[in-house]
Amino acid sequence: MTERLPDLSLTRNDGTPDSVGAHEGKVLLIVNTASQCGLTPQYAGLKALQDRFGEQGFSVLAFPANDFGAQEPGTDAQIAQFCQTQFDVNFPVFAKASVAGADKQPLYKALIAARPAKQGDTDGMRKMLESHGIATNSDPEVLWNFEKFIVARDGRVLERFAPSTAPDDAALIDVIEAALRE
Repeated sequence: MTERLPDLSLTRNDGTPDSVGAHEGKVLLIVNTASQCGLTPQYAGLKALQDRFGEQGFSVLAFPANDFGAQEPGTDAQIAQFCQTQFDVNFPVFAKASVAGADKQPLYKALIAARPAKQGDTDGMRKMLESHGIATNSDPEVLWNFEKFIVARDGRVLERFAPSTAPDDAALIDVIEAALRE
């Protein structure tokens, strides 16, 4: 049986308290984000997923982090403004917090423990980053910005996708659709 996420406390980027349990009953795509990353255009695809599946009990949950290349240097207010003005996001964005290393937030500790392996081209992305002199985390740690976890309505962590997996990737969509049918 796949491990379920504990009901952890969360904070939205406007300071509003939230929790993992508050999203129970929805299929979630949990993603660590950054506003100055080459993958930042994925916000548009994440919004498209929210638009496509939101009425069916799906939600993207975005967790800005400055762990990779200092590509999320802004404050929570600046991040919120960026997400709204650049991508008109219509899903929750949470307070900036670490997703890697010794100070990673409890949610990411639980996600990684529940799903240590990723689908997608992690080797290609790792080689590309290292060819630019960028040190990368070893598995099972989060590799880079825009790594995605799919969580079932009951809190089971179903799948994990590499950062380079686009939000419109067929394998990712298949997992979301199957979870929505459960």
